[in-house]
Amino acid sequence: MSKIAIIGSGNIGLSLGKGLVKSEQYAAQEIILTRRNLALLQHEARLGFQVGDNNSQAVLASDIVVLAVLPQQLKRVLDEIKGSLNDQQIIVSVVSGVTCEDIRNVIGEEMQVVRAMPNTAIVIGQSMTCIATDLASTEAVSSVVKLFESVGSVVVIQEDLMTSATALCACGIAFFLRAIRAASQGGVEIGFHAHDALKMAVQTAKGAADLLLQTSSHPEHEIDKVTSPKGCTIAGLNEMEHHGFSSAFIKGIKLSAKKAGGLYDE
Repeated sequence: MSKIAIIGSGNIGLSLGKGLVKSEQYAAQEIILTRRNLALLQHEARLGFQVGDNNSQAVLASDIVVLAVLPQQLKRVLDEIKGSLNDQQIIVSVVSGVTCEDIRNVIGEEMQVVRAMPNTAIVIGQSMTCIATDLASTEAVSSVVKLFESVGSVVVIQEDLMTSATALCACGIAFFLRAIRAASQGGVEIGFHAHDALKMAVQTAKGAADLLLQTSSHPEHEIDKVTSPKGCTIAGLNEMEHHGFSSAFIKGIKLSAKKAGGLYDE
């Protein structure tokens, strides 16, 4: 079993580490978590994870190195660890807007670099992760696919689509969460207690997603099944569309993609 160093144990880094342990594919002891403020990793240390604030030392002991820092922090971190890396390691970057070439330009052209874009549902094994590379070997990509398949679904895409994947999947989870929140607020306004309305909205959203996943159906096909002539469903849908529901959602995804593409240079 490969040892994994997760450099930058914020939300995504911690979610990945905990998700891998939850999947039972890795033990906590096989995962090193790093963070500048070690006090924030005391709970993880009690769970059995190796924790530290020395990134160079962490990568020395690892087969797979996951870069999970902010784009603005990446150049400093790469300069810090490049002397401790070797060409047998796989470097996995979950950093938005940073290409494989950008990373190799700092750590060495011989390094195997693969990009991955998960979302925070990784902590419960339900991430949608997109994976891409430019020059890494098939074996390296397969190893990264296997890693992330243990914590959700994986799609391998062209690297030039990774910024778009960030918007649709990583940012996208927040968009769907906001839609669920809005549905629950609507439920309160029509008479339900807040906790009941939220439970109903969450399960309805989950059912809609599972319906598409399990039947491979198109959303509009399923919508047609519940929109009868002069009915209440089509009335509600049309009211939302009159106020720009689909357009706002699409514009939000496009703006997030534009923003994600420039984070590394900020």
